[in-house]
This record gives sequence, C-alpha cells and structure tokens, in this order.
Amino acid sequence: MRFSAESMTAPDPTFATALQHKIDRKTKPLGALGDLETLALKIGLIQQTLTPELSNPQILVFAGDHGAARCGVSAYPQDVTWQMVENFLAGGAGINVFARQNAIGLTVVDAGVAHDFGERPGLLDAKMADGTHNYIETPAMSAETCQAAMEKGAAIVRTLKQQGCNVIGFGEMGIGNTASASLITHCLTGTALNECIGRGTGLDDAGLIKKWTLLEQALRRTGPLTDPLAVLAEFGGFEIVMMCGAMLEAARSKMVLLIDGFIVGAAALAAAQMAPAFTAYCIFCHTSAEPGHRAQLAAMNAAPLLNLRLRLGEGTGAALAYPLVQAAVNFLNEMASFESAGVSDTC
Repeated sequence: MRFSAESMTAPDPTFATALQHKIDRKTKPLGALGDLETLALKIGLIQQTLTPELSNPQILVFAGDHGAARCGVSAYPQDVTWQMVENFLAGGAGINVFARQNAIGLTVVDAGVAHDFGERPGLLDAKMADGTHNYIETPAMSAETCQAAMEKGAAIVRTLKQQGCNVIGFGEMGIGNTASASLITHCLTGTALNECIGRGTGLDDAGLIKKWTLLEQALRRTGPLTDPLAVLAEFGGFEIVMMCGAMLEAARSKMVLLIDGFIVGAAALAAAQMAPAFTAYCIFCHTSAEPGHRAQLAAMNAAPLLNLRLRLGEGTGAALAYPLVQAAVNFLNEMASFESAGVSDTC
C-alpha cells in the first residue's frame, strides 16, 4: 500500500463553529454533557454535518499468528489463535456478545493464521501466510509483504464503504501479539521497553522476564528503528499490519474509527505517524490495562472514553464504547434546543 500522507486531509475545522453552536443551544447548561459533547463535535466534524448518522456499523477482528510465539513470549500456545477464531465463528467470544448486544456487524479476517479454516460464514480469507517469521531471529516479513498486507486491509474497508458502512471498529486475535505491540510502541514512541511490556494473556513474573529478554534480543538484531513501515515489517503481525492499512483507508474515506486497546493501538500508532491527519477520525474507546497503551495514547494525544481495566482485545472495548457514540449522535440530532422547546436560557 503506497500511502501518501497528502492523500488524507483532516476535517474542515471551520465547521466546528456551527456544530458548537448547535450543541450549546440544547436544553442544558453549557458543557453539561461533558465529554459526550466533545464526541458529538468530533463526529459532526468527521461527517461535516449538523445531523450525523451512524450507518451499518461494523467491527473487523484481524487474526494472525506470530513466529516469535513459539519462543515463549506468551503464556498460551500458538494453537489458541485458531481455536479462538473458531470461537468467534461460533459466536461464543466476548466480542460476539457485545457486538450482538449493540447490533454491530462482525467479520473475522484471517490475515495469517497457521490453520486452514475453509470457507466459512463470517470469515474473510485474506491470509498472507501461516504466520510471520520469528522476529527475534529475522524480520517478521519483507517490506513487500508488509505493503501487500496493508493493501489487503485497505481493500476490505473499501468494500465495507460500498456497503454503506461509515463507522468501523477494530479488533484482533493473535497469540504473542502483545509482544509485537510492545516492540512497535517502544520504537515509535521512544518509551523504555520495560514500560511497554505487560503480562499479555497472563504471564507470571518469570514469564514476564523471559518476554523482556526475548524482545531485547529482537531489538539488538535490528538496532534503532523509527520509520513506521520498517517497524511493522520487522516486528508486526499480519493482523497488525493489515489492520493499519484498513485504518488508513477508513480515515481517508472519512469514516468514524473505533480504536480498541493495546494491539489495535499499535496499528493506530503506526498509521498516525504515516498520516498526521489520521487521529482526527479516531475515537479512542478505552484505556487498556497493558502498560504500553498509555505511551501510545500519550503519543497520539488521545483521551479514551472508558477505563474498565480491560485487556481482552478482540475489539471488545470498541463494542462497549459504541453506545456512547450513539448517545452523542442522538443528543445532537434529537435533543430539543432552547428555542424549539420554548425554554428560557437567561438568568
């Protein structure tokens, strides 16, 4: 995906005056809906309208395996990736529950799982390979493969756009992907590696030390890296890279993006460094319990909607935050103004 930052423009800020006036004239004290008002303003700016709509909301869960997982960077064996994909397809995972609850469409994208699923309802086959290479010894993928994975992600979003979707949430599944996200976060924010590493799927103290040691080894192999495409190729999973391409296309298409936690945040961080206008289209849904997420949020100047100490991934934070997104749009569209309600706004 040969992405140019110039191909993405930020929403026209001059429209903010009209939006803020509409928000301020609702039957409430100024600012009384707090962050919900900020959210309504952002969505109105993205869509450049006083009456925004959320159409055909979708969550994409990108799944991929990591070669480094076989070295012990996770508490779980690699087979859990494909087993959890089966759980998604059967409707039994956390993201299934929350997506159903909020009437959000859900598609699982096989970006690179080491398993043959066959053709299945709810599964999109975009497999690049049966997992990445082991980045502790060699780049996770070539630069060319990285570009191809990003373009596949972009193509998925273009199809959803054609189907009338204008709000899209991002989730992921991949044993070992918190390690990958830690490396990406360290490289792109300059935060100390030990501050980017968490327990992931539940590592004990010994497992956490092993994870840190292995990731230090990977960094010694490459030396310092700051270019986001190079970082993704060296340390990314196919699910992270494909998701990054999907995010860039969604923002370029002026969709509303629902950004989940730490792994999704790694893809968003790379996208934000490729295109400075990117975060204007993002709603950061929650603060993850993974410590590296704070570094990502600070780097993107993001203020998440929720802090529920989540660390499940899958896009669950995006699905849980969606009712707040709906509430912001609904109050903007449906709440009476002082004029329409005949309510005095003078002391």
